[in-house]
Amino acid sequence: MSDKRGSQALEAHGLNKEEALDLLRQMWEIRMFEDRVYDLLGRNVIKGASHLYAGEEAIAVGAISVLRDDDLITSSHRGHGHCHARGAVIAKTEEAKQEHYNKMMAELCGRETGYCHGRGGSMHIADVEKGNLGATGIVGGNIPVATGAALAQKLKETDSVVLCFFGDGAAQTGNFHESLNMAGLWQLPVVFIVENNLYGMSVPLESAAAKLDIADRACAYDMPGEVVDGMDVLAVREAVGRAVDRARQGEGPSLIECQAYRWYGHSRSDPRKYRTKEEEAEWRARDPIPNFAAWLIETGICTQAEVEAVEEQVEDAIEVATRFALDSPMPPAEEVEKFVYAPFKWTPDDYARERQLRGKSRAGGDGLRKILYRQALQEAMREEMLRDPSVFLMGEDIGLYGGAYGATRGLFDEFGPERVRDTPISEATIGGAAVGAAMAGMRPVAEIMYVDFTPLAMDQIANQGAKNRFMFGGKTIVPMVIRTEGGAGRSIAAHHSQSLEALWTHFPGIYVVMPSTPFDAKGLLKAAIRDDNPVMFIEHKMLYGLEGYVPDEDYVIPFGVADVKREGEDVTVVTYSRMVHRALEAAERLAGEGISVEVIDLRTLKPLDMDTISASIRKTGRVVGLTEAYKTGSFISELAMRIQEEVFDWLDAPVVRVGAADVPVPMAETLEDAAIPGVEAIISGIRQVLR
Repeated sequence: MSDKRGSQALEAHGLNKEEALDLLRQMWEIRMFEDRVYDLLGRNVIKGASHLYAGEEAIAVGAISVLRDDDLITSSHRGHGHCHARGAVIAKTEEAKQEHYNKMMAELCGRETGYCHGRGGSMHIADVEKGNLGATGIVGGNIPVATGAALAQKLKETDSVVLCFFGDGAAQTGNFHESLNMAGLWQLPVVFIVENNLYGMSVPLESAAAKLDIADRACAYDMPGEVVDGMDVLAVREAVGRAVDRARQGEGPSLIECQAYRWYGHSRSDPRKYRTKEEEAEWRARDPIPNFAAWLIETGICTQAEVEAVEEQVEDAIEVATRFALDSPMPPAEEVEKFVYAPFKWTPDDYARERQLRGKSRAGGDGLRKILYRQALQEAMREEMLRDPSVFLMGEDIGLYGGAYGATRGLFDEFGPERVRDTPISEATIGGAAVGAAMAGMRPVAEIMYVDFTPLAMDQIANQGAKNRFMFGGKTIVPMVIRTEGGAGRSIAAHHSQSLEALWTHFPGIYVVMPSTPFDAKGLLKAAIRDDNPVMFIEHKMLYGLEGYVPDEDYVIPFGVADVKREGEDVTVVTYSRMVHRALEAAERLAGEGISVEVIDLRTLKPLDMDTISASIRKTGRVVGLTEAYKTGSFISELAMRIQEEVFDWLDAPVVRVGAADVPVPMAETLEDAAIPGVEAIISGIRQVLR
């Protein structure tokens, strides 16, 4: 065979010989890596679940081969191949490539030397420094994140592109449809790559999808769709290359369905009873690695000896990586909490200045002005958007309409539709897009209209956002704010009146903020936007019209600092949000009877200021926890246990909880008033603890 024929074959595919051999090498590396992982799983050296990529190597290698170093990818629970291919392309020397394999194998073995310091393992492997925004163990969980990362590229006016890998099972999830709709609507530079290996876990595609060609769905979202042979590395490379070029030119997203087959089952324990031996043999005959090697030899691009040399080199590299991993130490147990949160930026001066401004804001005076709670929120967002071009807003009806409660009114006119973005009604993708945009360098402030709707986005905010930094070994920050509102008072019934903050305090990695005054709302929102962690910022619908003083000067309120709104000697009431005002009213009434009530406004539920709470209890000896949330499972119940654990010796009576009735919030005003703690219920609770 002539060299001319080989040159023509390479030229037809835009490759040189070195690049073609590198495609073969990468596929071999993934295959041998996965085979070694399968063996280590069988010997219980690798713990937990690993979902192997063997058989699908041509997809990751072909797709990622067309990327630049500044492009990004998101991955799935079957993500070793994507991680490997991304790192192998960026690594420019043999030493760097070997280090890449070492870190991958060490991560799967749960070692300190792994990419994520053993925090992520197989399903959450990430190499953020090389543009791999990580894998997810939630099927379809990475699709909104990729959409947000692509939104960040558009907002930053780069021409970088995001590849989003996911399986056929994910194409049946709401995340898939919401994300493709948002990407198509905003013409985002993202390529969605479906790795269709015919089965979800065990259910075949024909039993899970009404239409088998997933690429056909692209037309519904105003993007091209294409079905590609996922066993042909060159076919994948060419299809993804076209889509990437299209995205770089500002022509929007694409959907590519790569049809392939996984060699192993869903996991190591999968007996594969749902597949026949004949089917497996049929697909193995189409193995992308020997078939590509044969093509290289047949066209005269390289010799049999050169192909064999590649294979031997790969075997040695995987052996070195395995030895490195097994010789590496486990993460130290004393560092179990490391990487959960990005560190605070606040200084002692920040705390002192906030205390001074807080005192001034009580009564007003020079350098202060009285504004509404909603205006305080507007000002906070406006000032931060002017201060930092990476800050942008997104959410339902926040633009021209100005938000359901007017909290973003006027910002659309000032900053325009790029930075104040009305979204579809897609809570999951609003949350996930905020995660992706934050990981890619932006500071999104995303509004979910009611806290009742936040469970629709719980996977994205809690699993993808809040756990992100920890799972990926502290190598990411996720500076995002979810603004939402909660609470009763408007007779809008059970789906628009709840107080669900306890759900969000449960998840490590996210802060929860609930301001009660305009001063607090403005200073805490500015702090939230500047923070490098996800923040759930919950406003109360009945406070938007509340007036209060705020300083003329720029200020922030550091997290984890409670405010003693009223000092007292006999009993401590610990509360937050609207209940602060009802507690103050109850305290004023009881003062006429000679009962001195101290009212503490937590302001942030997480981080929690136990120092202020403890100091008050040491003074009064009695405490009432007050919340508008359902009493069972409320945050006040958690607080009561913290008090029991930390200040028990100072208590003169058991902690009393005052919370909402354990019924869905009713619509009728009489029933709503009966369900939510009023001043009389608070007074009754205070009297109970004083008996």
